Amino acid sequence: MNKTKLAIFASGTGSNAIKLIEYFKGHPSIEVEMVLSNKIDAKIMTTASDMGIRTVFRDNHFVADGEQLSAFMEENGIEWIVLAGYLRLIPVELVEAYPGRIINLHPALLPDYGGKGMYGNNVHRAVLENKEKESGITVHLVNSKFDDGAILAQFRCPVAPDDNPETLYTRIQYLEHNYFPVVVEKTILNPLYA
Repeated sequence: MNKTKLAIFASGTGSNAIKLIEYFKGHPSIEVEMVLSNKIDAKIMTTASDMGIRTVFRDNHFVADGEQLSAFMEENGIEWIVLAGYLRLIPVELVEAYPGRIINLHPALLPDYGGKGMYGNNVHRAVLENKEKESGITVHLVNSKFDDGAILAQFRCPVAPDDNPETLYTRIQYLEHNYFPVVVEKTILNPLYA
């Protein structure tokens, strides 16, 4: 049986990409075909390679060219794309080539705290500055705007009065690592827009 081929796009350390690779290792119907990064020195490139996953570097000019990026994905048999700490806007041509088949993880409860520049500790600082009582993660489909696609799942955690960005990050990362791979799997096996 042919497995569904997945590409992970990542720009940094890639802890969520690592969790995805681990989760799908030996999966009966889904496999991580490659990790693509727009940063040649991204730590995930070394880690993924050490885990036996093909890594591909493509510069910002290449990944901004939606037609070129779409053609590259299709040439490699990629059926789904998962963004795991990938900080660039996905070009509209790639969104159109993969309708309902690009998934993103966001470290807040969208639609709040989304959009350009809202990633990592920028999100956690904003949540704390607004004295929110809870935060969480959102797994969503990607469209041509930052953090704007259909929501697949959200998971929540409390915000403690004495939290700082690092302590909140730890709680958010726990949610990401435990729930993101499961939602990706369920979405691929039962797509909304098949």
